[in-house]
Order: sequence, then structure tokens, then C-alpha cells
Amino acid sequence: MSERLLTLPNVLSILRLAGVPVFLWAIVSRHDGLALIVLALSGITDYADGKIARTFHMESRLGQFLDPIADRLYILSTLIGLAWREIIPLWFVVALLAREAVMLVMLLYLRKRGQIGLPVHFVGKAATFNLLYAFPLLLLAHRGDVLGELARPIGWGLAWWGLVLYWFAAILYAIQAQFVLSRTPHRAGAPRAR
Repeated sequence: MSERLLTLPNVLSILRLAGVPVFLWAIVSRHDGLALIVLALSGITDYADGKIARTFHMESRLGQFLDPIADRLYILSTLIGLAWREIIPLWFVVALLAREAVMLVMLLYLRKRGQIGLPVHFVGKAATFNLLYAFPLLLLAHRGDVLGELARPIGWGLAWWGLVLYWFAAILYAIQAQFVLSRTPHRAGAPRAR
């Protein structure tokens, strides 16, 4: 694990983070072309930063920190924008945000017991992949032409898979957390992580 800060994967993650407010402004102000470009670039750089980091041994603690934050910010900003535009229903937003709340409570509990976190599951990455590719298609589906009609079933298919996998990943994380906690019992008076 590298301690270097200035690596290509980290630069890509920082660029993804910088694109979040641009995307949110674009989607809320109905600049759909720009929103689609930013979202597509986010998906491409999300794949590229992980691939480059693994292939060229550039994995770093900063990258492990930035990548999930960028993913969650894109998902959150997209949910806000698409719900604001009434492209996705409110229940879908609530279902995804409820999962995030469950994960936050779980991670806070783990931290209280002295555990820093849990490794990322492939299922969680697959869920994020599905959601990040579903959202631009759902935005395209809002168009009233043939392209919109083609994008709608694919976008909703990916969205449903993303939602199901997101919750399935949360269950896997809960099982993993229980296993980790059972192997490292909390001792009375032991220092806790802050």
C-alpha cells in the first residue's frame, strides 16, 4: 500500500470529486448534455482509477478514502437531481438513502468497538457500477424520442439491479462485521477508536 499522494489514480479521483458540483448544477438547471458528459466521465474515471491503481501497484490509503466518497457523492447528487426533475420516484431515493443510513450506523458501531472499517466487497462495487450507469440512461429516458425509449428499460434494469445489489452488499457487510467483532471481542476499559 503506497503512501504517495500524487498518483494518477488519486488525481482521477480528485477530478471526479471536482465534477460533482458541476454535475449537480447541470442537472438541476436542465443542461442535460453537460450532465450526461460529466456523469459519463465520472463512470469512466471510476473504472480507470481502480484499474490503473491495481495494474501499476499505485494503490494508496488516500485512493481508498477518495474513491468511495466520490462514488457516494455522485450517487447522492444524481438522486437529488433526478428526484428534483421528477425523473425517478421518491421511494427509489428513500430506498437508496436508507441503505446508506444503515451502513453509516454499522460503521459508527464498528468504530466504537475499535474497528476502522470493512474491505470493499465486489457486490458493493457491482451495485455502484449499476447505479452509476443507470442514472445517465434514466436521464436520457426522460427525452421524448426513440433514444429515450431505448434508454428507459436499460436504465431501469440497471437501477433495479443496483438497488438490489446495494442492499445485498449491506447484508454481506453486516455478516462480515459480525465475524470481525466475534474475532476481536470488546474488552471493558479498552481504549476505543475516536
